[in-house]
Amino acid sequence: MTAAQFAGNGNSRLRKRGAALAKKGGAPTPRMAQSSSMKTSVVIWLVLAASAFAVAKKKPAPTPEPKPPCCRVGLPPRPYSEKSIYTLESKWTSDVGKEVKLDVLRGRPQVVALFFTSCQHSCPIIVGDLKKIEKALPAKVRAKVDFLLVSIDPQRDTPAALRAFREKYSLGVQHWTLLRSDIDSVQRLAEMLGFRYYPGSSEQFAHSLLITVLNSAGEIVYQQSGLGADSRDAAGELARLVK
Repeated sequence: MTAAQFAGNGNSRLRKRGAALAKKGGAPTPRMAQSSSMKTSVVIWLVLAASAFAVAKKKPAPTPEPKPPCCRVGLPPRPYSEKSIYTLESKWTSDVGKEVKLDVLRGRPQVVALFFTSCQHSCPIIVGDLKKIEKALPAKVRAKVDFLLVSIDPQRDTPAALRAFREKYSLGVQHWTLLRSDIDSVQRLAEMLGFRYYPGSSEQFAHSLLITVLNSAGEIVYQQSGLGADSRDAAGELARLVK
């Protein structure tokens, strides 16, 4: 055998051995490549799903919308003194359309004023005085006091009119209630509060200029007469009530 033949036979053996090694564990077959790709896709999907779950878990729950005092869960029934407005059995409708009795407000001091939405002079000033009292209260006291506006013009002051009045004067939902009822019910409440009114001209009313503070049992503990009065006396009385 010549040297050239010997070298050729050696190269042939080396090529065969290389092919055998490649077949055993060298380059991946198409089936192996497909399996590896599927595993990678599953891993990526699991990572994305875990990330989405973590984001959803951290998302804060939506804050419930505040409700006016007349829409809170009422306290258990209790006997009231004859001086309490909560002895009235009449039904009232709020600006949110809910029908209630006055005693749904029991348990907290109430700052009360009678008014009508189309009032052109004194009622807006009375509302301003109520807001001054609210502003004068320390934060801890303010959180435990509610404000009540009762219409003396039920014919025109529908729930929609009351709702528009709330929006116009930015009366917070959480501590302000606006109510209407029939004429007889309004008159009985006005009598208990010492409030006087009678129809005037051009769909207006002549009426008392009165703000009343009630204790948690619906009894009168303080009254403020006139317009633009100093709010400190009413605020001091309310602070005493919530101690």
